[in-house]
Amino acid sequence: MNVILFDDEWRENLLPLTFTRPCGAFRVGILTIAEKWAKHLEANVSFKTKKYLSGKFPAIVEAQNVFINGRYFPDPELVESILGLKPEEMITDGDKVVACILNKQNATDFLDDNYSLADFKSIKPVHEFSHISKCPDIFRHNDVELQRDFVLLTKGRKSAEISASNQVLSVERIFIEEGAKVECSILNAATGPIYIAKDAEIMEGCLVRGPFALGEHSQLKMGAKIYGATTVGPHCKIGGEVNNCVIFGYSNKAHDGFIGNSVIGEWCNLGADTNTSNLKNNYAEVKLWNYPAEKYLKVGLQFCGSVMGDHSKCGINTMFNTGTVIGVSANVFGAGFPRNFIPDFSWGGAQGFETFSIPKSFEVAKIVFERRGLEFTEIDKEILTYVFNETMKFRVWDAQGSKMV
Repeated sequence: MNVILFDDEWRENLLPLTFTRPCGAFRVGILTIAEKWAKHLEANVSFKTKKYLSGKFPAIVEAQNVFINGRYFPDPELVESILGLKPEEMITDGDKVVACILNKQNATDFLDDNYSLADFKSIKPVHEFSHISKCPDIFRHNDVELQRDFVLLTKGRKSAEISASNQVLSVERIFIEEGAKVECSILNAATGPIYIAKDAEIMEGCLVRGPFALGEHSQLKMGAKIYGATTVGPHCKIGGEVNNCVIFGYSNKAHDGFIGNSVIGEWCNLGADTNTSNLKNNYAEVKLWNYPAEKYLKVGLQFCGSVMGDHSKCGINTMFNTGTVIGVSANVFGAGFPRNFIPDFSWGGAQGFETFSIPKSFEVAKIVFERRGLEFTEIDKEILTYVFNETMKFRVWDAQGSKMV
């Protein structure tokens, strides 16, 4: 089966995270949405996304293609419905298309936005399928998705042995892949499963309360305190206190400090003693910056910390207010609380911002990639250049003649 996950108009509400990836590449639970569909349908998975992202996330078209909305998670009913789909039928959720089947020619036209599904027969679900529509949905759904992924990845398999140096509750809900190291820590899976991926490490003195997932080659630093439901993707270093967060991968929060109810993209670094507020002093509903609306909108949550786009960094002792959105490739530092929306390619903090220039951002990204043994490619540069130009209007100081660093 050939699956193509497509982005719909709702991707705009998931900025800044969708500036650098399709919706289907989001990590929610242990796996990305694409990885979930690949396992549930035993399929090859690719993406229909914005053209500037297609060089990194290309669509692969075959004779028959199942198109699935990349914001939707697989569940038994949806998987069964997709497997029963016929040509010229589509699964819908209200006015949203969830899935359809297209042959090679129609799929090619659909990828170019030249094919309409208007005449397709609509098949409506019995219940609403689980999906993401705004950034906080990522950590809000993380508990359920982590538990589903845990079952999917561990069914019929046996965990590596857990070292006797650890204190463990509900050992049957803990799965450690071969090559992972866990020593002298407390693992409490009574509140949800704990999954430790291959070559990951939990250092001495960590306190982990499930549901929790630690990705390949990631580390929990000594004394880390982790509350579920939290996911740390691959190649991360995490310390301090973390509560109900999703860290996509290749990002570090290696030192003390608190982040809660937050989503951190890739290639981010949070300096020592960075803290995010996840609850307003008056306990009011949180508002988040919404890119398409160009204003702050309520998100229906009392607890909501920060959303940080790819390649962003913050210095030591940075403080983020409740409901802060940090764009792509921002560099935040200095005393005090910066504004609740930090535009992409910002350089500064509460005392004011300048523009983080494209050449300087490339220099940093190249160094960061090399530290992981990866190449910062021309495709990566093209994506960041597009984001820089697309977000220029939000850097209001540019119009005031402020300098560029």
